[in-house]
Amino acid sequence: MTRVLVVEDDGDVRDLVAQWLRASGYEVLVADSGQTALAVVDEHGLPHLAVLDVDMAGMDGVELLGALRQRSAGMPALFLTVLWSGPDIGRMHDAGGEYMAKPFTAAKLRAAVRRLLEGSSPGRSRPLEP
Repeated sequence: MTRVLVVEDDGDVRDLVAQWLRASGYEVLVADSGQTALAVVDEHGLPHLAVLDVDMAGMDGVELLGALRQRSAGMPALFLTVLWSGPDIGRMHDAGGEYMAKPFTAAKLRAAVRRLLEGSSPGRSRPLEP
């Protein structure tokens, strides 16, 4: 079964994203912070894809992706964000993850996850339609 790691500090958003992905047949691991996510990965194994909030206290999503990619260099990632300043977009671009604006629909999330898992991502960061 395909394993997806969802890291989001807002419990309602985290639960909704996890629910949508589980309904699509994915095994979903959840965490509310970067440090917790690394512990979850240590306990349950590496995910096939990471869905990461960017703006989190402590280790943010971009930093977390760096830590995850030290364990699995090619891991695809989808950033979920409300941050749209030039520096924020630059960091997501440099990290090589796709990004999607909050709020988003279940259909858009599922399509992005499916595309990233199938490897049809262009290999560079770009915005996905909300």
